[in-house]
Amino acid sequence: MSYPTPFAWHAGTDTIAGRAVKRYHIGREAEPIRADWEAKAAAMIPDMLAPEDGTPPAAFTVLFRSGAGLHLNVYSWYWDNVLYAKFATGGVPILGSPDEDPGNLLPLEVPLIGCVYELGVLVHERSAWIKHMLMPEKPDMDAYLADVLPAGPIGLP
Repeated sequence: MSYPTPFAWHAGTDTIAGRAVKRYHIGREAEPIRADWEAKAAAMIPDMLAPEDGTPPAAFTVLFRSGAGLHLNVYSWYWDNVLYAKFATGGVPILGSPDEDPGNLLPLEVPLIGCVYELGVLVHERSAWIKHMLMPEKPDMDAYLADVLPAGPIGLP
C-alpha cells in the first residue's frame, strides 16, 4: 500500500468568532483547494469551535483534499492545554457522506481524530502551543500565531 506524500501549507490566520484561527491546507499536489469548497468549509468553522472557557482564544484548522474527498478538521485550544476537535467530510460515503461530492461537507459523527497527514499539522501546533503558551512565564499569543508549519511535504517519518 503506497500513498503519495501530500503537500501542506499555511493558508492564513484569521479571526473567526472571536478566535485567532491558523488555517492549513493539504493536497496531493500544491494546488489551491477550490474556492467554493474553501468557502463552504470557512462557513462551518464558527459552529465547530470550542465554547469559550477562559483559554486564550486560538484554534487551527486543516482542510485536506485527499484522494477520497474533502476533510475539515477544527481544533480549538480548550481548558488551557487540551484540544477540542470537530470534523466534517464530503465525498466519502464510508465516513457518512451522503454522496461522492467533496464540496458537500457535513459534520462527521465517526470518532476519528485525523489521518496521518492531518496529524502532522497537529504535531506542529502542539509543539508551538507548549513553546509559546505553556512554557513561558507569560504566554505569547503573537509568537504562537507566527509559528506556522512550513510549506512542504507532510507526514514523512
